[in-house]
Order: sequence, then C-alpha cells, then structure tokens
Amino acid sequence: MTDRAGGKYRGAGSLVDLEGHIERVTFVNEDSGYTVARVKVPGRREPVTVVGGMISPAPGEKVRMKGEWTNHPRFGEQFRVLSCESSIPATAYGIEKYLGSGLIKGIGPVMARRMVEAFGEGTLEVVESESSRLLEVEGIGEKRLAMIRKAWEEQREIRAVLLFLQSHGVSGAYASRIFRQYGHAAVSILQKNPYRLATDIFGIGFLTADRIAEKMGFARDSRLRAEAGILFVLHELADEGHVLYPAEPLIRKCREILEIDPEIIAAALDAAAEQRQIVIEDGAAFPGAPPEICRDRIVYLAGYHLAETQAASRLKTLLQTPSTLRAIDAGPALTSVPEKGSPRLTEHQLEAVSAAVSHKATVITGGPGTGKTTIINAILRIFAACGAKILLAAPTGRAAKRMSEATGREAKTIHRLLEYSPQKRGFSRDETSPLDCQVLIVDEASMVDLILMHHLLKALPPSAVFILVGDGDQLPSVGAGSVLTDVMRSGRVPVAELQEIFRQARESSIVLNAHRINRGESPRLQSSRGLLGDFYFVEQKDPERVVDLIVRLVSERIPQRFGLDPLEDIQVLTPMRKGLAGAANLNSVLQKALNPGGEELQRGGRLYREGDKVMQIRNNYDREVFNGDIGRISRLDNELQEATLTFDGREVIYDYGDLEEIVLSYAVSVHKSQGAEYPAVVLPLLMQHYMLLQRNLLYTAVTRGKKLVVIVGTKKALAIAVRNNKTQRRFSLLGQRLQTA
Repeated sequence: MTDRAGGKYRGAGSLVDLEGHIERVTFVNEDSGYTVARVKVPGRREPVTVVGGMISPAPGEKVRMKGEWTNHPRFGEQFRVLSCESSIPATAYGIEKYLGSGLIKGIGPVMARRMVEAFGEGTLEVVESESSRLLEVEGIGEKRLAMIRKAWEEQREIRAVLLFLQSHGVSGAYASRIFRQYGHAAVSILQKNPYRLATDIFGIGFLTADRIAEKMGFARDSRLRAEAGILFVLHELADEGHVLYPAEPLIRKCREILEIDPEIIAAALDAAAEQRQIVIEDGAAFPGAPPEICRDRIVYLAGYHLAETQAASRLKTLLQTPSTLRAIDAGPALTSVPEKGSPRLTEHQLEAVSAAVSHKATVITGGPGTGKTTIINAILRIFAACGAKILLAAPTGRAAKRMSEATGREAKTIHRLLEYSPQKRGFSRDETSPLDCQVLIVDEASMVDLILMHHLLKALPPSAVFILVGDGDQLPSVGAGSVLTDVMRSGRVPVAELQEIFRQARESSIVLNAHRINRGESPRLQSSRGLLGDFYFVEQKDPERVVDLIVRLVSERIPQRFGLDPLEDIQVLTPMRKGLAGAANLNSVLQKALNPGGEELQRGGRLYREGDKVMQIRNNYDREVFNGDIGRISRLDNELQEATLTFDGREVIYDYGDLEEIVLSYAVSVHKSQGAEYPAVVLPLLMQHYMLLQRNLLYTAVTRGKKLVVIVGTKKALAIAVRNNKTQRRFSLLGQRLQTA
C-alpha cells in the first residue's frame, strides 16, 4: 500500500494511534454505532476520513483513536477505528465546531462563532458556570439564554445516559431519546430493567435492549428476558397484521430469537398472563377458526384482546339496538328527493342503497368505477331529507379530503372525529362522551385496523346507523387485524357487493386493468410509444436500469409528456423497502434528482433537505399527524434544532430529535399508499420482489393511479403477481366473535 508520493503508509497493516478533532460526521448507524467522519489531524492539510465504531460523535469533539490505515477502492485512504475515546474540546476551534453542530438548542454556527470570539477557550466554562454572561453576546437575549440553559442541562443528563451506555458497550445514539422518555430517572430505570426500552421508545428494539442487558449481567435464561422476548415477538407479529398467535409456533419463534429452552418460554408466557401483559385463551372455543387456532392455545397482547372482544361486543349491541330514525323505503325516498345531475341508479345500486338505509350496519364494497361514491351521495340525500345527524369519516387525511370533495359535506379523519386529548392521552369521544350522530359513514374501510375500529365503536351511539364503504380486495390495513374482511365474512352484517363498471369508468385502462387483475387475468399492456394512454408497461429486467429509468420517468418523461409535477403529482410505489428497487434506495436517488440542493440535515443514516417530500410513519396525536400522512419539509432551523413540515397546508414543528418519525416519501411501499390517490403512479415489478408478488398488492398499487399508471419491470414478475391470489393469513377472531350469540 503506497501513498501518492509512492512511499508506504506509516503503520499500514499495524495498529497506530491517531488524534484530532471531528470536523464533520457524514454517517452514523444508530444501531451499531458505525460511523463515517472527517477528522482534522495536526500536521495534515486535509481532514482524514475515519470509519468504524464511535459513541455519539459530535463535530468539534477531540478524539483519540486506535486503528489502522486502509485504502478503499472507491473512497481512497481511510483510517479504520478499532477503539475510540472522545472528550469535550479544549481549543477555540473545537469549541466552535462543537457548539455550532446543533448539539445545543439555540446555538448554531453563527452564534457559536460569536460566543468563541467573546470568551475563547473559556466558552464552555462560561456556559456551564456563568451563563448569564452570554447576554454579552450579540443576538442572545433572555429568551434565548433560557433555551440555552435548558438545553445545556439536558445535554449534561444525556451525557450521563451516554456514558452509561458506553460503559456497557452500546452505541449512545439513543441517549437523547432515552432521556426524553425517562428524564432524570433514566439510568436507574435502565439498571433495573433495560428491556423496557424495547416497548417504551420508538426505534429501539428488543435486540438493542438485550445487548444492554447482557453487558449489565442479566442472565440469558432470566424470566425477565424471556417475558421481554415474548412481548417483542408479539409486537413484531402485530406489525405483520396478526391480532393473536397460536402458542406453539409463538414459542418456536421466541426460541429462535432468545436461544433458550422452550420450558422457560412457556413459564414466562404464564407469568406474563398473570401480570395481564398478555391474554391466553383456548383456541378450541372458536370452531370456525383456522385449524392452527382451534388445536392450540392462542396468545394476545392485552390491548389487542380488549380491542377485539370490545369491538365485537359493541358491534353486536349496535345491530340489536333500534335506530332513532323512522323506517325508510329507498325507492320512493330517492324519487321524492331528486337531485339535479344525479345519475340514475341501477338495480344493484338501488339494492345497496336500500340495504344501507334499512339496516343498522351495512358494508358496501366494490372496485374502481363501480359507483361507490354515487351510492354514498344517494344515501346522504335520503338521510338528509329525514333530518338525520350525519357524520362522514375516513382513515387518512387524503381519503377524508376526497370524500368531502365527492359529497360536498365535511368529512374528517377518524382520529380527528374522535378528538384526541393530550391531557387524557386518549380520545375525548368514547362511551361517556359519544359522537353526536344518527348516521356514520366510513369510506376506505379496508384501511381501518382493529385498534382504531375499537375506539370508533366505543364512541358510536348504539342507536346509530353504521355504514362501511370500501374495497375488500385491496391490501388489509397497515395496523393489525382485517376488520372489513372479518365483518363481511361474519354473516352478521349485510354486504352489498358492486361489480358493474360504469360507462365513463370503462374508458379508463386503469379501471379495466384493475378489474382484470382482480379476476386473475393479465392486464392489457400498452407500450410507451404512440397515442397518450393511462396504463403503460415498460419492460426492463436489470434492477440498476430499472432505477435509472424510474428516475427519468419521474423527473423528465412523465412531466414533459403529461404535464404533471414530479413532486406533487407523481408517486413511486414499490413492493419492498430493501433492494435496488426498494423504497430506501429509490428515495435516495430520487432525492438527488428532484431536490439536490438547499439547507440539509444529517440524522443518523438519513439525509433531510428543505423541500423534501416526507411521510409520517407513526401516529403522533399531539401533532395531529398520523401514520401514512405525506408532507414537505419547508424549513430547517439548525439553531433552534427544529424542522417545519407542511401537511395539507398546515405547518407542524418537529424537534430534530423527533425526525425518526418521518422518512422520505418520493417512493413509498404499496401498503403505505392505501387510501391515497395520485395523478400518476410508477411501480417497479421485478423478480427480486418475488416474496411480495401478490394479486392484492398489484391491484392496490394500480388502483392508486388516477390518470396514469406506469409499471416498470418484467412480464414474468407481472404474471406471477396476477396469478398469486394467496395472501398472507392474518390471525384474527373478530369474525368468529361476531358470530357468537
């Protein structure tokens, strides 16, 4: 290994010591602590690239490293760190970098420079012991001083958590999140039960908590570990859609992760049930359930058991409680309440309307172009003529907005309808303060998961009429459960299934192909040449070329040919998160193509820029932003460490520490697109997506496109997806519970 002058690297192949100040942190993996940083080393003109494990590196920190010089074939000379110690900087240069890195809220690069100009190498001592002197610095008033004092105090506490984690060989990247969750009690809580991290803090899983516990001396076969492992696996299964799981396969899954005797896991199951963390029932009590359930004990997380039993009970009560509205005959009612421009209803549509206005609960289901919106409007006209109090709702903001536009009436998201209260840490609307309505219509009902349906039914008066509208052939909800399917299959609620495609919809290749896919037939494909159409297939089997082609389609070809905006009108959907044609890589390349410049922020392994298109990935009731909401980053403020995001015209402030709740959304998974419609959809479909090539996934993706759908991939992958009507089974017993007396 030689340097540019032809000589050998000093210490190449052997361990050497290196000392310097961190200039810039390029990348950090929050789980492993793997870091790529630039370090300013005395005697070198340019900063050195350093790679390896580092504990929460911050610009300006002084680092003493032991490692070896290497030569990366693409990135050139690097110092690979094997061990590293850091300390708060002592030089004016280091202090300026340290304070200007965004570490302390209220201090950015400009303010850091002013402070160091005023106090030199004594700046940190002033902040620590004589903070009132900071008022001497231009731009610091009482309000900013209070902010700096609070942030500095928090950093001291966070540093204690960081050092605790560091002493147990774990990355300190989560230190600030841990402190925000537990406050001054953080270290004592971790010492008592580090496994709480896995359930209490978003983004910290069981494996990280287990690593901390192992370093602290917790035995691998301890009951505490076994119970935590069971809860972790049940939460993972809930993320896959399961409300419950059979005990024997659950124990096997736990054993794979915990690597302990199944007897210990079985004992921990019983202990967790005694503590009411989980609920165990006999599957034989549900004879109509799948055989895996009937022949085993079944295990619920306590919250899901409550949600399922209560949802079933309340829906049965609603079905048995008389309505406060008078009996209505749909035919004469529609005749007596005409509306100019309203389409004439077919016989099947009239039957659906009649079912909805004459039953306490009804499901109306059908694919695109089958007239669901027409039926909703007809139902509204009838109930409005009776003077009924009507509420409209949908699971997402986008779906609620579409419902409002289609009906001319206000529609709210279910979360906003239930009025979340930060004081109660729950919904204000419940059985003690029910919704003020006689009729509730919920659109895009396939997206409603079990927990949300439980809360909705708690707040719905038993005398109300409840109408669920959706497409039962779409993917099930992102959250656990298959509520719409379970209700439809229970036989307790009338189901009006719409199949006829109306004339205007038949002019759309998107609609026609969606129905062909749903029947198991190949879509009729159109090349990208010739007359403008709305459904295209572009054949390409090489994943790298697929990615390049998608970038060109989104950034150039579709905007030029169809006059659509790349950011506002075009959405890339993908079956998977990982891989070249997965959401993570597509977001990276599309960000570079569509939003290459501007103020930016590196958080862990993610790069955010002003103007970025982003998606919320968990419900945040305090901000009223929910899982799947798409917005834009309008401003990054490095001094205040705040990002301003815009969702549907509403500005929402995020602390930088909360940005793990959002991801780039130039490309999103098909699951995350439910309830949305986009003017144009671009979908990669390759054999590397084999595990997820399913008919309902392809159908859901195609039906998201309003004006244009472009599939890029192979005909083989497309054919497999169309033929594969096997969907992943979700273990749920809502349907069986509805069938019981």
